[in-house]
Amino acid sequence: MFALFFVYLLLELKCRIMNIVKFAFNPLQENTYILWDQTKECAIIDAGNASAREDRVLADFIAENGLTPVLAINTHGHFDHLLGVAFLQNTYGVKFAMSKADASIAEQMMSHCAMFGLDATEVPTIDIDLATATEIGFGETTLRVIPTPGHTPGGVSLLHTESGALFTGDTIFRECIGRTDLPGGDYNALMNSILTRIIPLGDEITIYSGHGDKSTIGHESLYNPFVVEAINEEVNYN
Repeated sequence: MFALFFVYLLLELKCRIMNIVKFAFNPLQENTYILWDQTKECAIIDAGNASAREDRVLADFIAENGLTPVLAINTHGHFDHLLGVAFLQNTYGVKFAMSKADASIAEQMMSHCAMFGLDATEVPTIDIDLATATEIGFGETTLRVIPTPGHTPGGVSLLHTESGALFTGDTIFRECIGRTDLPGGDYNALMNSILTRIIPLGDEITIYSGHGDKSTIGHESLYNPFVVEAINEEVNYN
């Protein structure tokens, strides 16, 4: 009986494991995340690979680990997070998930790339609208889709409940927040997203952001000046 319980426990723990690897791509050092579980199916969050070399780095990692890409998922539509999506679609036939509220931003990718001397060949087509999704999955893994507008109108964060991993894109960074001075940005909406949809998830949640190092919600509640100011009700973002 104990042996059967032990085997069940091992299987249960195995099902909870999600592997996360980060690459910093393109001139903006955007964080691209590869996620996979024991099925070896994988999803790529915010594919920012912007050159043949970076495409090769991503493809080599996928091949060396025996992964099968099935999804490209974007937290929002800014060009530095979109640059590698077409490569994934064309190479692996993955479905692309992003909020269609950011479609107009994504359509400006070519002009924005030109400003940075980047060669973007095509704007990826959205297959799954995260504006209407509450969760999205691959293999045996499910990510909860949390609307977090502000940096862009269609910004979302993605939560893997079992491991406590939260992918926030450019909504919140370690001790900073996303900019809101670009078209579609809304400072009040951003802070409201952080205060009402991210902070309540709990101090132990690990934040994997679109740029820079990872953090935790607990750390940001104590050391992020924008968050601390709001928590202390020094300003009102409603």
